[in-house]
Amino acid sequence: MAEHTGRRCCLGWDFSTQQVKVVAVDAELNVFYEDSVHFDRDLLEFGTQGGVHVHEDGLTVTSPVLMWVQACFSISDCPVWMDSSTTAQCRQLEATVGGAQALSCLTGSRAYERFTGNQIAKLYQQNPEAYSHTERISLVSSFAASLFLGSHSPIDYSDGSGMNLLRIQDKIWSQACLGACAPHLEEKLGLPVPSCSVVGAISSYFVQRYGFPPGCKVVAFTGDNPASLAGMRLEEGDIAVSLGTSDTLFLWLQEPTPTLEGHIFCNPVDPQHYMALLCFKNGSLMREKIRDELASSSWSEFSKALQSTEMGNSGNLGFYFDVMEITPEIIGRHRFSAENHEVSAFPWDVEIRALIEGQFMAKKIHAEGLGYRVMPKTKILATGGASHNRDILQVLADVFGTPVYVTDTANSACVGSAYRAFHGLAAGTDVPFSEVVKLAPNPRLAAAPTPGASQVYEALLQRYAMLEQRILTQTRGPPE
Repeated sequence: MAEHTGRRCCLGWDFSTQQVKVVAVDAELNVFYEDSVHFDRDLLEFGTQGGVHVHEDGLTVTSPVLMWVQACFSISDCPVWMDSSTTAQCRQLEATVGGAQALSCLTGSRAYERFTGNQIAKLYQQNPEAYSHTERISLVSSFAASLFLGSHSPIDYSDGSGMNLLRIQDKIWSQACLGACAPHLEEKLGLPVPSCSVVGAISSYFVQRYGFPPGCKVVAFTGDNPASLAGMRLEEGDIAVSLGTSDTLFLWLQEPTPTLEGHIFCNPVDPQHYMALLCFKNGSLMREKIRDELASSSWSEFSKALQSTEMGNSGNLGFYFDVMEITPEIIGRHRFSAENHEVSAFPWDVEIRALIEGQFMAKKIHAEGLGYRVMPKTKILATGGASHNRDILQVLADVFGTPVYVTDTANSACVGSAYRAFHGLAAGTDVPFSEVVKLAPNPRLAAAPTPGASQVYEALLQRYAMLEQRILTQTRGPPE
């Protein structure tokens, strides 16, 4: 995030896996300029595919750091979120703090291979000399901010929550986690800062080379998911549901209850609150598969099935996981009658409603497991491909018992970064984020809960949770 004071505007930068994107947002919160550099297409000399290099082991996935900027680094390749080569380091970190649940309570997540602490531990174990020569370890977000500052930028609380190193309750580095990963790590990371902090003025290089005004300020950069929460302008109690290839739930939480599922981060726009992420692998690909099998590859026919079947599906429940699900860890298709007997098939229209109701019931159950509760003012913001289907959104509104809105969030991380720049410039924590972005376009109401929906789904949700546990027990044995 950077502020430019000529025509008062803020720039939002998105440093993603495949490209760097920028948008300019004016004081009325209109996006009036956008541009991007696509690594595969525009920087051919680095030979990336999808912005990355996949190594011979099939697990290590990196990006060449010189692709981002010609500068001085202690290593030539940087691990990215797709890397899954640090399982040993994850188990070691969890063991150090007393197990996966203890680590989740401390840092917001159990140990994940892509999280920075475990990647640092791998680097230290495999290349201690490079580690010892490293003065500063940055996230992509804080590194990008450093480019604009001309000096090291601190890591913000929100992106710092995705490292397995930050104590999310008191927002300081965990000494136990730091010690488990590598020596002298705290001094290499620097002190974390609130996400709405002004971290300094833009460097003289950008003033002289590109004409930025000397008074232009830089607000702490954050991760893509926290920036998306800002771009979608979620408020306390709200949910954003991204209905894409995978389905992702963004939750605004006041009192989180970390579990072995999902991730809890410090909230990027309110340091007293939190945000949670839950990812479900069997998203649109599963919906499209059932559509192709049962509805002649037609969304119109698919919608007819939802229109012709009743809320609650006469008690029929289904679980549809053609690939191993993350939340919960189940694979396969499982159908249950109103009497909880497993059956081999449903009529085509019942099958389609069972799929959609099941997907949304799972989301509500697992959101509540992280401490989420629907509030009177709760709204759901739906994005992604399936958000264009009103009948699917009607089921979402009915299951959650709250209205569903849609909005254009094609550049939500980038626009959210610009919104956060305005927030930081408006004194950050002293001014509510909602006040800063009140001029932004309002989302459109797409579906309101059907009268009586909450009564129908209250009992079904309990049955769904019970049957999910039954399937888990059958597939992997009783919990230890």
